Amino acid sequence: MAGEHRLLLHNAQQLVLICTKGEKYLLQAGMQNLAVLDNASVVIGKDGCIKAVGHADAIHQQFSEASFEKIIDCSGKCILPGLVDAHTHPVWAGDRVHEFAMKLAGASYMDIHQAGGGIHFTVEHTQKASEEELFNTFRHRLLRMLRAGTTLAECKSGYGLNLETELKMLRVIEQARRLLDSNISSTYCGAHSVPKGKNATEATDDIINNHLPKLKELNLSGEIHVNNIDVFCEKGVFDLNCTRRILQAGKEIGLQINFHGDELHPMKSAELGGELGAQAISHLEEISDEGIAAMASAKCAAVLLPTTAYMLRLKQPQARRMLKEGVIVALGSDFNPNAYCYSMPIVMHLACVNMKMSMNEALAAATINAAYALGRSDMYGSIEKGKQGDLIIINSSRWEHLIYQFGGHQELIEYVIVKGKVIYKNESVMGY
Repeated sequence: MAGEHRLLLHNAQQLVLICTKGEKYLLQAGMQNLAVLDNASVVIGKDGCIKAVGHADAIHQQFSEASFEKIIDCSGKCILPGLVDAHTHPVWAGDRVHEFAMKLAGASYMDIHQAGGGIHFTVEHTQKASEEELFNTFRHRLLRMLRAGTTLAECKSGYGLNLETELKMLRVIEQARRLLDSNISSTYCGAHSVPKGKNATEATDDIINNHLPKLKELNLSGEIHVNNIDVFCEKGVFDLNCTRRILQAGKEIGLQINFHGDELHPMKSAELGGELGAQAISHLEEISDEGIAAMASAKCAAVLLPTTAYMLRLKQPQARRMLKEGVIVALGSDFNPNAYCYSMPIVMHLACVNMKMSMNEALAAATINAAYALGRSDMYGSIEKGKQGDLIIINSSRWEHLIYQFGGHQELIEYVIVKGKVIYKNESVMGY
């Protein structure tokens, strides 16, 4: 029957499945032994989900070529799952290139923050920007992420701080979720910084008494769909008590806890996350031994952000220690005006070089474990029957080139596929 299935990716040199038994996440041993098939094919159905995965000969015998709407010959190429970016701040106005110069001259993140720059600079510009302006720049950034292989991204608000602008950002994220090809996990991050004119306790009360009830109302009406709640738990921002109150209130309206912790100072954020049943905590450059144990016990994912540590010249997160102690390690780009990197291949490369992860571990952290950090590993993060057909095809006979070629993804990634549809074809890719 013609067109019974949407897509056949045929005869790939390597097909990187990641896992094969429906695992929700991989720990160190599993990350080091990824499932890879040679000379393999993938079938994606009209519903956008994977129908079959296997050796090319077996798929050829099982399915008639006439039953596919589209066939891509992947000879000499590799197929990988679409990458998952577990931490981004992609909706904002006003870049901070001038602050990069200040950092290079020796200013710290908190020096800039306390001088009225940093988050407050972006908040001022984002509050003034129209919804249309924010959507257009966000759409452009998502397209750049897609071209770098990211098919699922966590996207935060957090440059509004007042209810009106936070809702404007969440509406922009919702509009992108409905209209664009990217898969999005939406995060309310109204506690990204303490707004001018308030102290942390007053800001916390405002979020709990005003912001979260409105979010609950809009979520229930279907006007927006918010998945996660985030707080910047940090010295001089939201302390542990304020963080606990906000996260607990978010959890009570059905949001997953996924927050910034232990970045610049040890705050016992990881211990708090374990106690509250957080899905994930990001940064963790200053995590304690007790925090590592708490996260491992609670199956709380550690979203490590190697670009941030690199750009802010922070000490690197303890990836090897976390892996050894049984923590679920994921990766994110932390794309934002302070750390402008949207490329998960570059993030994986930095994770390998600076955090001493292996290439296998980095890929698992940027696929199945990043999906787990968003509570989405049931449908994303690996190439398995029943999961959504989000894949990338690279023009290389070994998948490791995606990480090995630092900054080389523009030439390597030939196709980006979401729900079995080709949403990006790189016409500049040439064989070599």
